[in-house]
Amino acid sequence: MRTWSRKRVVVTGGAGFLGSHLCERLLAEGNDVLCVDNLFSGNRENIVHLMGNPGFEFMRHDVTFPLYLEVDEIYNLACPASPIHYQHDAVQTTKTNVHGAINMLGLAKRVKARILQASTSEVYGDPEQHPQREDYWGHVNPIGLRACYDEGKRCAETLFFDYYRQHGLAIRVVRIFNTYGPRMHPNDGRVVSNFIVQALKNEPITLYGDGSQTRSFCFVDDLITGMIAFMNSPGDFPGPINLGNDHEFTILELARKVIALTGSSSPIVMNPLPSDDPRQRRPDLTRARERLGWEPRIPLDEGLVTTIDYFRKLFQKG
Repeated sequence: MRTWSRKRVVVTGGAGFLGSHLCERLLAEGNDVLCVDNLFSGNRENIVHLMGNPGFEFMRHDVTFPLYLEVDEIYNLACPASPIHYQHDAVQTTKTNVHGAINMLGLAKRVKARILQASTSEVYGDPEQHPQREDYWGHVNPIGLRACYDEGKRCAETLFFDYYRQHGLAIRVVRIFNTYGPRMHPNDGRVVSNFIVQALKNEPITLYGDGSQTRSFCFVDDLITGMIAFMNSPGDFPGPINLGNDHEFTILELARKVIALTGSSSPIVMNPLPSDDPRQRRPDLTRARERLGWEPRIPLDEGLVTTIDYFRKLFQKG
């Protein structure tokens, strides 16, 4: 029987954008953290500052293969999250979502660990309900270019809830909406990083469609606070719970904000809209507020300033 109080926590995808921030916060809270990542879209640079911490360990491993550990909690974040990365090898993306979930759930079942699945707002597809509540089943193209990610995450949720019902596993499922902040990959194709990189280089800022489609943007620190709050919440409520920011902006508004905050001379150009790109995306956060007492606190302008500063320093180093 264990006689120490530090929790042993596994973070799959821990060298990625969100995962590295989660590892950092978990260590700061006094946990032992094992970061598991195959470095396909994760980056060792995101965690190098944690390497000297005696509570931190890194394992290069692909979650589509089983993992045998003794652990108290598992955060399953493993999967490329940007279209450029997850469409690069669509079959592997589906395998990561489905086989990865099976392997991590099997581990959690064996050691009786609590496990959190990082799901996504993409399970709602191009939504016919606005804002999106957790009881909305979604509007997803199962054979489209984005399906490897969208349907892969939906299947992972199915697996989590089947393990919950069939085996009594302690699960938590969060649906993450657009999140941004330091350590985003500069070439991941996501809108915030795209616009900032283009603006800092004074290159044309590329909008898809006419820029009227809407998104809500959550700063990474807020998101991590919500994930940990749900993992640590009492009772056995499994979710799902939306985590994101419910202030909505058009993509054109975002582009203009980035130009203003960077002092860029970039022009705005418009390209055809990609296949299955959602027209609007905003979470209903009622469940997060009521069950977790959580809501986002960092406004978009403040978060963008911090993120722009990160990219500026990154380019200066490079």
